[in-house]
Amino acid sequence: MGFLKNKTAIITGAGYAVLSDGRCGSIGYGIATAYAKEGANLVITGRNVQKLEKAKEELERLYGIRVLAMQADIAAGSDNEQTAGRVAEAAMKEFGRIDVLINNAQASASGVTIQNHTTEQFDLAMYSGLYATFYYMKACYPYLKQTAGSIINFASGAGLFGNYGQCSYAAAKEGIRGLSRVAATEWAKDGINTNVVCPLAWTAQLEGFEKAYPDAFKANVKMPPAGHFGDPETEIGRVCVQLANPDFKYMNGETLTLEGGMGLRP
Repeated sequence: MGFLKNKTAIITGAGYAVLSDGRCGSIGYGIATAYAKEGANLVITGRNVQKLEKAKEELERLYGIRVLAMQADIAAGSDNEQTAGRVAEAAMKEFGRIDVLINNAQASASGVTIQNHTTEQFDLAMYSGLYATFYYMKACYPYLKQTAGSIINFASGAGLFGNYGQCSYAAAKEGIRGLSRVAATEWAKDGINTNVVCPLAWTAQLEGFEKAYPDAFKANVKMPPAGHFGDPETEIGRVCVQLANPDFKYMNGETLTLEGGMGLRP
């Protein structure tokens, strides 16, 4: 415990979310909790200010770390390079270093077929996911070079397996995988480790979907082979903690899949 003490992680899409039993209810908040337990100071971003402030309050109260919560939205028609730069600069001003960048945020229109997808829906996925990852990586690069830090990006089985009705989401996630591989090649000489995680997690959103639409949930959400979905904190969050460990540098450029607690799969 505590091997990330005095280090700083930026986590996008890390607003507060819990399940009905009180466990972490989103991947971003699960990662933030896992990092907080290891003593890292955090910069968390998202679109919902209330969720960010609640996350900051809980993480600081429970784990004695410092959290900077920043509203930030990468979207079509915005000065996105300035937005990402503002977050990186604020992290440096507040904590003096950036050790880990975790690009988790993603929005999309699911269940819409290719022929029915609008340009606005496609832009939503590409900007919130692929472009956000691109701009945050560019903004944080000079500081990650100073610390020989880590980048952890999130892709998805939707892209790996071509999930029905998720064309823009899958396209954004596959773009993130390609971008990450190039970063692993270009930035390895700077000591920066870049990896991709493709998770399948039990979240508050899925929990709500199951309760509201049990028949649709049964028809569309398939149980992983392990017999349970990944836990956002204890499985996915802990994977992200380990990827910030210097001993994992040899995994630079690999794509890691977490399937319901089955572990890491290159």
